[in-house]
Amino acid sequence: MKVQGSGGYVIADLSEEQARKADLGVGKLFLAPIGKLEVKQMFKHYCNQCETEFDNPPKIHLEENTNEQVSDNLVLIERGQYTCEKCDSIIGEYRVFKKNDDSNEAGNAKPSSA
Repeated sequence: MKVQGSGGYVIADLSEEQARKADLGVGKLFLAPIGKLEVKQMFKHYCNQCETEFDNPPKIHLEENTNEQVSDNLVLIERGQYTCEKCDSIIGEYRVFKKNDDSNEAGNAKPSSA
C-alpha cells in the first residue's frame, strides 16, 4: 500500500488496523497516524527532494526516546522520522504512544507549564 508522508511516500504492507488508522477519509493513507512501521513491512520509498523512488525501505531516525505524559492516560514513548536513503530528507514522521491503563480512554491533555 502507498502511505503518504510530508516529504514523499512509503510502499508498505499494512495490517488491517494500521490501514484503518492511516485512512483519514480523503482517499489516501498517511504515515503519521500509524505509529512506527517495522522495516520488514516497508518495501520502497519515494523522496520528494530527490524525486526518486528507491527499491528499499527508508532509514528510520530515532529523534527522541521519551516518556512524556501527554494526557491523563497517554504517554509519548518514542518520536522519530523516516528519512531518504540518499539525501536524508524527511519522508514522514512517527510517534509511538502508550496508554497507562488500556481499559480506559486517553484523558484530557495536560496544560503546558509555560
